[in-house]
Amino acid sequence: MSRSDLDPLDRKILMELQDDASQSLEDIARKVGSSKTPVWNRIRKMRDNGIIGRQTVLLDPESLGLEACFFVLVRTAEHDPDWQDRFLTSVRTRPEVMEAHRLAGDIDYILKVRVTNARAYDEFYQGLIRDVKIHNVTALLSMEEIKSTTILPV
Repeated sequence: MSRSDLDPLDRKILMELQDDASQSLEDIARKVGSSKTPVWNRIRKMRDNGIIGRQTVLLDPESLGLEACFFVLVRTAEHDPDWQDRFLTSVRTRPEVMEAHRLAGDIDYILKVRVTNARAYDEFYQGLIRDVKIHNVTALLSMEEIKSTTILPV
């Protein structure tokens, strides 16, 4: 099942789930103009086909004291599999890393890191460079989050 296989009802269901996955099946069915059983069957089918992944809750980072968001640009001169394995293990095991992407272009990786403050970022950075040799690291502090969403256009 792909995006093109989704009909308008599937898309409405997905938008409702993305908006609030904790709402009842009855509420979703009412909002999308259907009954519970067809909605449940569609949700199950989309889960089985990998369109719907795991469900979770979104926490407010600032309420938890994670007020500093850094975007970390990583350039490396190392491209062998051993280095990459160590780097990926380091990044994947650090809870401060919210996102990590391998890039095309001058920068090899970008990390989104949430920490309490600059001192906590430095601890993160020191740990990262202990784990792997990195050619260049640039940290950019986000001054203001203008938009953040988990809602995909369907």
